[in-house]
Amino acid sequence: MTAEPEQDISAVIRRERGRLRNFIRKRVANESDAEEILQEVFSELVESYWLMRPVEQVGAWLFRVARNRIIDLFRKTKTEARGVEAPNPDGKGDLVDLEELLPSLEMGPEAAYARSVLLDELEAALEELPPAQRDAFVAHELEGRSFKELAKETGVSVNTLLSRKHYAVLFLRQRLQAIYDEYFE
Repeated sequence: MTAEPEQDISAVIRRERGRLRNFIRKRVANESDAEEILQEVFSELVESYWLMRPVEQVGAWLFRVARNRIIDLFRKTKTEARGVEAPNPDGKGDLVDLEELLPSLEMGPEAAYARSVLLDELEAALEELPPAQRDAFVAHELEGRSFKELAKETGVSVNTLLSRKHYAVLFLRQRLQAIYDEYFE
């Protein structure tokens, strides 16, 4: 940043606001939650400046912070919505919190890196899904919404939503198998 950091921050906000808002809105259904995340990201940028923590590659940093805030929102939503759980990949029918499948940040830099790679790969894989399958998967698994609630909201039958999620899970398993093998085997 130059000698006029306030102007630089304003320029970054003007330049990145639209892309960042679109990025967040694709992942967060509630508009007010999306706007709140956007404001938190920009607040963190300003805070970083005032704490004299230089940010290199500001655009990438903003998107990383946004992704982390979205994950925080999903965790909060899952906790508030009765601790929604994801099926355990061992196929035994037991349930395990999705958070337990990711390496803990407390395990050090290598675990943090592996976690980041896994989240990036999951995000990319979700983007490759057909929209109907992605929406069903995200709404049920990440937002903790019931199929009954989704059916009422969308007018799509519960069986169709189950089918869409099933196909999404099959695709995601296949798509993410190599990354899973690399980090967990």
